[in-house]
Amino acid sequence: MFAAVRHGSSKYSQQQRQAWVPYPRTGVEWQERLDSQLVVVAEVSTQIVGFMSLADDGYIDFSYIRPVARRTGLFRRLYVKIEKYAQKNSESRLWVHASLMAQPAFAAMGFVVSKSERVPIGEEVLKRFEMGKTLIQLQPK
Repeated sequence: MFAAVRHGSSKYSQQQRQAWVPYPRTGVEWQERLDSQLVVVAEVSTQIVGFMSLADDGYIDFSYIRPVARRTGLFRRLYVKIEKYAQKNSESRLWVHASLMAQPAFAAMGFVVSKSERVPIGEEVLKRFEMGKTLIQLQPK
């Protein structure tokens, strides 16, 4: 998450990126949050290059790709696994708060912006989008 936000090109300023993921961080808060979610992880040579998580009510809580793995189709592969899991568990809709960086990728997966938001984090304000997608239900075999 740190590398995905802090390194590589971004539509956010350096100050906004620092507010979003400050350093040093304690992992306890994030660990507790992720413990109750489905987490799909991608690794290359034992290094995590991206992950996506699904919380209750079809909420995609985390979606981060390291700069080295961007534009490789990794986002799509992670998302497809999340969507299949959601369909198997009878979720009717997926939704997300997408950053400026993630909004185009979610739009490519069929998500539609329901509202634009400005979120204060410390002294900074970050723009993001609430987006959703209705899922086609799988037919029982």
